[in-house]
Amino acid sequence: MSAAAAGRRRRRWPRALLGLAALIGLLLLGPLGVLASGTVDLDTPWYATPSRSTGQAPDPAAMREAVVQVYGARAVRWRGAFAIHPWIAVKRAGADSYTTYQVIGWRAMRGGDALVTTAGAVPDRHWYGATPQLLVEHRGPQAQALVERIEAAVQRYPWPRTYRAWPGPNSNTFVAWVAREVPELGLDLPAHAIGKDWLGPSTFFARAPSGTGWQVSLWGLAGVTLARNEGVELQLLGLGLGVDVQDARLRLPGLGMWPGP
Repeated sequence: MSAAAAGRRRRRWPRALLGLAALIGLLLLGPLGVLASGTVDLDTPWYATPSRSTGQAPDPAAMREAVVQVYGARAVRWRGAFAIHPWIAVKRAGADSYTTYQVIGWRAMRGGDALVTTAGAVPDRHWYGATPQLLVEHRGPQAQALVERIEAAVQRYPWPRTYRAWPGPNSNTFVAWVAREVPELGLDLPAHAIGKDWLGPSTFFARAPSGTGWQVSLWGLAGVTLARNEGVELQLLGLGLGVDVQDARLRLPGLGMWPGP
């Protein structure tokens, strides 16, 4: 290789790094905008935040059919500018209460199980003050069949005692894993469900969470999803950017889906 060629190659590296830095900066505009907008509560202590029902779940005393719901609410404090925390709520036909399934990081950090099952839960409660968004819902006989499959998938979740906020496995990893196991759930997790693309330490190709396409991911750090429900989404360092052609919406870091629901 000539000296001139070697010099050109050396000059390409700084340009590539500058381009990568510019892309990361662009992806961070969404979370920074969320912080600037005041959407995330940075001041209220966690123990003083509301946890009451938001009225999105049917009253089990009145709704005797089966119900399956998945919710997502912004994570606590500054993390909420980047990511949501999701959970699954199920009620069997004739049941008088809901059961929720979710992964909670602080439990694993204290040596316990990160995967938490709560019987008699309030399925649509505020998450430390953040209002949850209903991501998908099924009712009736279809929901009853889904309950069986969801409960079986929860029992098979591979990382019940492991938690990493970034890039995973975390609460979004768990819900996405269950959704892949039960594609009939039809769950389209938003772009700011950071951790949904962490497929495991040795898995790099999998079904998209919605079950309507496929994705490639390198440990949740870089990848691409192509699916009917999700559309096209590129992921870099856990931040997703893409377009949902079916719903004519953008998939944006920090914002999730734009325009929103």
